[in-house]
Amino acid sequence: MLTIAALGILSSPPSKSKESIDFNINMSIQDVAPKLGVTGKGLARELELPIDISKKKPLKLLKVTYEELDHAIEHILSHRDSMLKYYVYAALVLLGLVFLIRLGRPDGVDIKSRRDWYPRTPYIVSLLLSVTVAGFLLGKSPNPMEAVVKVFKSMVGLYPDPMIKVIAFGFFIILAVIGNKIICGWACPFGALQELIYSIPILRKIKKRKLPFVVTNTIRACFFIAMLLLLFGIIGGRKGFVIYHYINPFNLFNLDFEAFSILLTVIIALLVSFTIYRPFCQFICPFGLVSWLAERFSIFHIRIDKEKCTQCGACLKACPLEAAKGLVNGKKMPADCFSCARCLNVCPVDAIQYTSSLNKGILGSRKL
Repeated sequence: MLTIAALGILSSPPSKSKESIDFNINMSIQDVAPKLGVTGKGLARELELPIDISKKKPLKLLKVTYEELDHAIEHILSHRDSMLKYYVYAALVLLGLVFLIRLGRPDGVDIKSRRDWYPRTPYIVSLLLSVTVAGFLLGKSPNPMEAVVKVFKSMVGLYPDPMIKVIAFGFFIILAVIGNKIICGWACPFGALQELIYSIPILRKIKKRKLPFVVTNTIRACFFIAMLLLLFGIIGGRKGFVIYHYINPFNLFNLDFEAFSILLTVIIALLVSFTIYRPFCQFICPFGLVSWLAERFSIFHIRIDKEKCTQCGACLKACPLEAAKGLVNGKKMPADCFSCARCLNVCPVDAIQYTSSLNKGILGSRKL
């Protein structure tokens, strides 16, 4: 028999004071699922059963073992969101926004001092807080990647609360729109871990080589389309199958590698981060794809004064992706910009600023 603490949909880790619930294989799916905050289909999927299987039969008649039930319960509980983590995300985004808009560039400072603008220390501190607090201390959920996936999982009946999943997704999108993808650049724990590794000053010659955005974004979009086709059973005939579950690097923050593919994903992503900027974000992350589209509506972002720009290429070299290249060339859909501030102190003519769309002070500027 299994005993765990009863948890709410958005909850903190279990405590002894909470009501205990006993689970056993004499119970049915419809008995267990509501107490875990998932639908019968959601629990069936976690037990690796067809999602249309009878929900009234005892689990033992469905040939479910105690070990399988225990594993399913642990996995479901690992996805429970901590309300505190939402506040941490918001605080880190606010920190980044204040730094990029105000503190990183002191008022009245001569352009000759531009090398001192936007020091890296506040950014590194934010990244470390993200990894330690929003990551290992508070666990893997919630996170931007799962926020996207859970909305679609709700559509196939794996969660009983689709509106709550939509609200959680909306929270991350709002943060991405407030500052140009700033939730990814400053607050996402796995993104922060990749950023920290990439920032280690080694292999600089290799880092100068940037992957074509059209290639990385196409691969990322293909992953997303494959997820939808598999989830809705259009391919494979197994409705409810989520490909991202097997390559979810956020499991690192729970030290839970239920599938070897997850551990392999984490190892590869972190090793490749020594030479390629945020590889998981570029190649796989579904929120990376969605927030790239949301960048078109960002309130605060990089802007360039076309009258001042000499196209010297300094920002192109500083940018770890092709975002600055797209900006200078006037592309309507440039590459991802993670608001990392690398380009903001390299322009010799002060043509680049991080400012609001409502700011009319930079005439003839383009938005990134």
